[in-house]
Amino acid sequence: MGKCYVCFEPVVAAVTWETFLFQRQKHVLCEECSSKFVKLTGDLCEKCHRQNKEPICPDCTKWESSPEWQGVLEKNVSLFLYNDFLRDLIARFKYRGDYALAEVFALELDEKFQTLSFDVVTTIPLSGDRLYERGFNQGEALSLAAGIEPINLLSRTHSEKQSKKTRRERLHMEEIFSFIGTTDIQNKTILIIDDIYTTGATIRHAAKILKVAGASKVSSITIAR
Repeated sequence: MGKCYVCFEPVVAAVTWETFLFQRQKHVLCEECSSKFVKLTGDLCEKCHRQNKEPICPDCTKWESSPEWQGVLEKNVSLFLYNDFLRDLIARFKYRGDYALAEVFALELDEKFQTLSFDVVTTIPLSGDRLYERGFNQGEALSLAAGIEPINLLSRTHSEKQSKKTRRERLHMEEIFSFIGTTDIQNKTILIIDDIYTTGATIRHAAKILKVAGASKVSSITIAR
């Protein structure tokens, strides 16, 4: 019997043929904590997974109406709604260094990976200072937990915290990434993995650099939307 990675209460796992045969299926959450995750279902924007009645949400309509950003990001797929529970959990994972929490999302990510077509997985890079503070890149931790080793293709050109920027500042920020990849990405489909999709600005800036470097398509997968 293990303990829940979130609340540390004992986890009682039902033994089935599936869990017996596939040992990688770790039971890391208790039922109560599991119930607090809200999966994104129903009417979702085809571009960013925002809950929206129309096929394309107003934000993505604006992005796609700009000649500079049209087609830069193929789509974003997110797993869960960014509610209070998930906000606190991601803060604990990302800012307080609880690396093991990446395992909480491993199975959901693995299942979603199976539905997506891509050649290379990469992450949003951190500045040197931010990486030193946190001890790890959250996107890399999530990818590794799900069984895929990401390839570093980008570096950050400055260290301003995007979380401190206003929505308008994010949408109009200068380029913050440069391409450093030694992997040939010509005509390849790239998948970016990150923790949260907010305005989509950071991911689109990364996608733009990857497209300039030769990628044919760039999509993203995030834990929260």
